[in-house]
Amino acid sequence: MGSRKQEPSETKKIKQDISPAFSRRNFLRRTSIGAGALAIASCSPFQSNVGTNPDDQVQLVYQDWRTDWFPSLAKRMLEVFSETHPNIHVFFTPDPENLTEQMELDFRNGSAPDVLAGCCDFLPQWAQQGYLLDLRPFIDADLNQILIDDWDSAQYNALALSNGQQFGLPKYHGSLALYYNKDLFDRNEVEYPDHSWNIGDYSSAMEIFYKAALSPGKRPFWGSMLDISWERLQVHANGRGGHFVNPLDDTKSLMGSEETLAAMEWIRSEMWEKQHLAVPRDVGNLSTRDAFSMGMLAMVEDGSWALKDILEKSDFRIGVAPFPSGPDRKVTLATTDGFAIYAGTRYPEAAWELLKFLVSLDYGKELARAHLLQPARASLQEEWIDIVRRQYLEKTREMDIAAFTEGHLQGYSVTAEIFRNMAEARKLAKGAFQKIFTFGTADVQILREVSQDIEKSQQGS
Repeated sequence: MGSRKQEPSETKKIKQDISPAFSRRNFLRRTSIGAGALAIASCSPFQSNVGTNPDDQVQLVYQDWRTDWFPSLAKRMLEVFSETHPNIHVFFTPDPENLTEQMELDFRNGSAPDVLAGCCDFLPQWAQQGYLLDLRPFIDADLNQILIDDWDSAQYNALALSNGQQFGLPKYHGSLALYYNKDLFDRNEVEYPDHSWNIGDYSSAMEIFYKAALSPGKRPFWGSMLDISWERLQVHANGRGGHFVNPLDDTKSLMGSEETLAAMEWIRSEMWEKQHLAVPRDVGNLSTRDAFSMGMLAMVEDGSWALKDILEKSDFRIGVAPFPSGPDRKVTLATTDGFAIYAGTRYPEAAWELLKFLVSLDYGKELARAHLLQPARASLQEEWIDIVRRQYLEKTREMDIAAFTEGHLQGYSVTAEIFRNMAEARKLAKGAFQKIFTFGTADVQILREVSQDIEKSQQGS
């Protein structure tokens, strides 16, 4: 879908209130919201079947990131939205600091925002609990297949439940890759990672760095590091042909399968026996990106979402390569960040108009310019690479930024696998992951029992 210029509005602009101090509850309590549904303006790239009455005024709450850079972007973009939707007043509120806990309360109390953003396993959990609106009727009425195909199919499908409910649309496309410190590679005469690298090449390079770090007078550093989290572990299982969740039945677990156990054992061994992969205590519990930027790691498994921080904080030459291929196949992890609508909204049609704006080409470009976030659209990948290079010309001169786009454009992305009752599955797996990887006190075979317990927790779901 191509981008179109917004036509100037003949009606006055509705003020967009984004003051963090003005809480959502105060807003809802102090405002009087009128009834009515809104039509999308004729200049929109979408076609809407929603009826129109320009005299109706609708007020929506939109909740999203509370980072230092995001609210100002939201303000600018919501002003653009108001020009073509003068009868929809949007109040922006930042995510609460205790996001998942507070949102559970807000959903139950009926005070959740009309339009919201989320990711990972908690967004589908909210859908599983019935808190998010099924977007399928709106999608069928308004979106064409060309637009849908512009999204990564793995990411788009991950924002749907097994019953067919489409609870979200992609916000941006973060892809996992392998960052590496060119200075350390050159100093130790190690060839740079490239598209041909597999998990064996990865391990061999880490072995060289492990031996180099043992040399007298050397500053301690590790070969690489990954986050001990559901998705970051799962992608290794996928590369070996394994899964956490049975792709044919989201109540069945494959965490105890031979392929998955082999992948988990590879990680455990690289951490605790070979000491190639750093564990959190090795780097003072720093984040993976910060440990890499401080020169503690020769490589790091991290995503395009970390690109700006790494470019800003690192004082060495940085390289990027596609995620190493597994023994079974090549994969990379794609984020599941998406926009959704609260099932209890009083104005689903107006909320849909706002959500369509949030997934537009223009909004995607603004996220890229503001924080180098990789757009969700395939049609924007080349422009995103240009944006990154223009902002960091010297640091990215010889960087293969396209390594982040391969999974989307070549169709080998995977996303977080979600059980039907994800909340219980997450609780059961978390303790095992800590014992195996964070503390190194357990064998991966404990995942067989965890897998059985997860299946039991899905009964009746």
